[in-house]
Amino acid sequence: MAFVKKEHPAKSVVKGFATGGTMVIASYPLEFCKTQLQLQSKTAPEFSGMPDVFKKTLKNHGFSGLYKGSSVRIFGAGAQQMFRWGAYTNISAFFRDEKGKISVIGNTLSGLGAGVVEAVCAVTPVETVKTRVNDDMRRGTGNYRGSGDAIIKILKSEGPLGLYRGAAPTIAKQACNQAVRMPLQLQCFTLISMGDESKKSNPIYNGIAGAMAGVGSVFLTQPQDCVKSRMQSEQAKQLYKGTLDCAAQMFKNEGITSFFAGSVPRSIQMAANVGLTFAIYPVIGQLLDKVWP
Repeated sequence: MAFVKKEHPAKSVVKGFATGGTMVIASYPLEFCKTQLQLQSKTAPEFSGMPDVFKKTLKNHGFSGLYKGSSVRIFGAGAQQMFRWGAYTNISAFFRDEKGKISVIGNTLSGLGAGVVEAVCAVTPVETVKTRVNDDMRRGTGNYRGSGDAIIKILKSEGPLGLYRGAAPTIAKQACNQAVRMPLQLQCFTLISMGDESKKSNPIYNGIAGAMAGVGSVFLTQPQDCVKSRMQSEQAKQLYKGTLDCAAQMFKNEGITSFFAGSVPRSIQMAANVGLTFAIYPVIGQLLDKVWP
């Protein structure tokens, strides 16, 4: 990234955590909508599309329903961004020259490593809890009072591994996400800024470039995301033997389109999420530099 520089690892951690929490508060309803569309059966859908999810959720659960499962996601996004930027900053340091420049290959490998780290350390358990709580509300089973209750019950009934259901597609998705987004954002930034180095910390330019990179990465990772959501649902243990069996059943019973369910809200969500991330991160960095040189 144009605004990433060599610095104390702890600063990257603090900036990442603050960035993630802010980003999720602004965009969570879109993530909720995407998850609901992915969880429903393609053969007997409950929702006709994104507007229908919003309409029925507001009618049946009120505005707060759009933030169901958000508490763990807000904290988890902070942790996710913390691990992502901490890993990316430290991995990319090995590929940067004395002027701080990094090649496309080095940027891609740095993003790949950051994606794996965030998936293992934060994304998988957070996504599992969020998906289970959302699925519980969708089905009306009333198993969980909220995210905290879900964590306790999952740990009690399934142990720590219960929080890592769907780990394989999640790691694949996040690794691919960041391997694509990091170099793509830099290329988009260079294009729209026309190579003007004075704009490297500009939140508007970085945000637009991030939104473009976010949308570009969606269609490369949507199949993994759909399989991940199915594997993390309430009925996954009864329905699927594992990740490959889940993917095979989706293809056999619902066709190829089942792997792209929720693409529209996820594209909008990713444009907002990634755009906000790349816009907020350098701003927080500038503020932090004033108190932590």
